Amino acid sequence: MGAFDYTALDSKGRVQKGALEGDTPRHIRQQLRDRGLVPLTVDEIAQRDKPGGARSRRTRVSAAELALMTRDLAMLVRSGLPLDEALSAVARQAGKGRVNKLVLGVRAKVMEGHSLAGALGDFPHVFPELYRATVGAGERSGNLDLVLERLAEYTESRQGIRQKILVALLYPAVLTAVSFVVVVALLSYVVPEVVQVFDGVGQELPGLTRALIWLSDAMAAWGIVMGLGVACLVAGFIYLLRFQGPRLAFHKALLATPLVSRVVRGINVARFASTLSILLESTVPLVEALRVGAEVVTNLPMRHAIEEAARRVREGEDLGSALSHSGLFPPVTLQLISSGEASGNLDKMLGQAAAYQERETDTITSVYLGLLEPVLILLMGGTVLIIVLAILLPVFDLSQLVG
Repeated sequence: MGAFDYTALDSKGRVQKGALEGDTPRHIRQQLRDRGLVPLTVDEIAQRDKPGGARSRRTRVSAAELALMTRDLAMLVRSGLPLDEALSAVARQAGKGRVNKLVLGVRAKVMEGHSLAGALGDFPHVFPELYRATVGAGERSGNLDLVLERLAEYTESRQGIRQKILVALLYPAVLTAVSFVVVVALLSYVVPEVVQVFDGVGQELPGLTRALIWLSDAMAAWGIVMGLGVACLVAGFIYLLRFQGPRLAFHKALLATPLVSRVVRGINVARFASTLSILLESTVPLVEALRVGAEVVTNLPMRHAIEEAARRVREGEDLGSALSHSGLFPPVTLQLISSGEASGNLDKMLGQAAAYQERETDTITSVYLGLLEPVLILLMGGTVLIIVLAILLPVFDLSQLVG
């Protein structure tokens, strides 16, 4: 039995969408006809989420929805409910939305005899490898409820950090956009009107005013071209980052930039340590955990350093020592990892390292953003002041001539 996503017409000609369980698409169409609906499309939910499926129709859920679904499933499994019944209850709880379709798709695979981790593998765009590997370890160890609870906490934590960064960047982004609009408006509309006043006077304009007039004329004549040029440069840069070589060079540059490097390093180290902690706590072998943990690190040099560390660990070297060769990981994190290896509590020490790194990154980010806001205000004020001075200087000179 599988889960199918359908669209159909009711007796009033309205489009109805939803998900049903059945053996074949033909079976689903018959169920729809029995309900008085005219089937339009019937698609197997799991099939479209596979790598070769139609990308536009892949199931997407938010991090908050994934965390809530995981927590509900953990609670039901802990209560002793069979897995298929727990999944059915989660689907009903989710209503008729995308989470309902997703959970029904997973349940259909479980009913066919697949493990939960194997069923999740049909939805790689919703359940990352970290999620699937952790669930698989929980099934093997018999601690699926605890693993699911830990995954829910992990997902919520990642979502909280993401929201915190977005909120912190909102004000500087708005301020920058407003500053840009104000300057463009002054150069495009105010300056040309003021210049007309001095056209018939025959007065030699100050250098600052002439420079401003030149910039205003350039924007009027070439503004669209310059805008398209900037857009092409940004698009070209984003396109280049799709390739391994340019992306690696850009990531190395980020690690070499004094202020940016601490934030980039901190975010990636916290993400890696937290991921490795949950994997080891779920009894995933260290080498396998390092392979999965490397995938959540977005900075390529750091990812390569973790992959090299995994190779050294496979050969018998300690994790702390293996990570220290790259010089990319903070000494405190390495010390906590070494301490955890010596005491046999590596998963707990990694959790502490992740929490410490997250606190430090939050503090650094808050300081940087706190400094950025007044700097942006000063830049905006300075730019407007220069424009005003360029306009007023010839007025002062003219008043002196008249006097």
